[in-house]
Amino acid sequence: MQRLLNKQVVLGISGGIAAYKSAELVRRLKDAGAQVRVVMTRAAHEFITPLTLQALSGNPVHGDLLDPAAEAAMGHIELARWADLVLIAPATADLMARLATGRGDDLLTTLVLATDASIALAPAMNQAMWRDPATQANLETLLQRGFRVFGPAAGEQACGDVGPGRMLEPVELAMRCAECFELGLLSGRHVLINAGPTREAIDPVRYISNHSSGKMGFALAEAAAEAGARVTLVAGPVNLPTPPRVQRIDVTTAVEMLAACEQALPADLFIASAAVADYRPAQCAPGKLKKDTTREDGMTLHLVRNPDILATLATHARRPAYCVGFAAETDDVLGYASDKLTRKNLDLIVANDISQAGIGFNSDDNAVTLIDRSLTPQPLPQASKQKLARQIIARIAQHLNPPA
Repeated sequence: MQRLLNKQVVLGISGGIAAYKSAELVRRLKDAGAQVRVVMTRAAHEFITPLTLQALSGNPVHGDLLDPAAEAAMGHIELARWADLVLIAPATADLMARLATGRGDDLLTTLVLATDASIALAPAMNQAMWRDPATQANLETLLQRGFRVFGPAAGEQACGDVGPGRMLEPVELAMRCAECFELGLLSGRHVLINAGPTREAIDPVRYISNHSSGKMGFALAEAAAEAGARVTLVAGPVNLPTPPRVQRIDVTTAVEMLAACEQALPADLFIASAAVADYRPAQCAPGKLKKDTTREDGMTLHLVRNPDILATLATHARRPAYCVGFAAETDDVLGYASDKLTRKNLDLIVANDISQAGIGFNSDDNAVTLIDRSLTPQPLPQASKQKLARQIIARIAQHLNPPA
């Protein structure tokens, strides 16, 4: 069931008595770590209330294709793009017939036409309806189009008949959903990442900071989520959207970033990609500091050292199993990086030369060298930060999941 962690499932519910099981199905999917949004046909409202499903899923229930509020943002297209899997449970004979003929006359059928996600059906109907040649022909059409079909099971039905047509139980449907996904490289892992700069206030107007954009850290968070991990991203002040399926915690100072990282423990993997200010003003002036026109020699700031977030977590009582640091250097890059790896008790360090044009701070590309405890450099040539992030996550996963 770890394969459902962070997966996005649209649960479609059509109008059959088995809709009462859909509430339990939502709970099973959520317990396995999936995010669930529910789409109901008009007939489904006769069997179970949207309020129940909203309370269980934690998301509004969708039902009307022509809902002005939703369609102002093209709601059916947004849902189609959001889904990793569309599961229709129960799938009635009527719904299967409409899907087989390509109908798009309500939100659920339109969503099916619009999505690129996998589509699975959990049929539920009277045993005679299931055996009917028309239903079987529709089933064959849908199977040929790549639909997955879970069930039905045989047994006693609500009408008193006995035979095939019962919807599978929610726990089995959740397991079937999990089987739709490959086991990610980091499935079941909690990954903690910090990213971006910190700002250390001089007064209410001015601060000490650096040029970090946070792009590399955000790319790593996205890649870790794609690999199936539960990701916590502690972000300094950056202007970047939160990657899908990532829990983001915004902070400003180094002290705040350390506190947020410690609070997020335990974690299996910590990636310290943030460019944390080494020093901060000993005191933040309560008001804006004025220019002293009587002095010609400038102004002196008293700075104190900030906490070392990476070293603190790498020696923490709840130390993550694998700690990764970054070394952004302008000279003797590999030497400084190797020293940092050893000195801070790291498992891996990512070194990059920020003196090179076109890579590093604020750029979309980067070129890095990975150094592990063997101190053997492993260069990764220049590529987009998204591509490099996936390569770094794959290398880390090899260490976390060594071959048996």
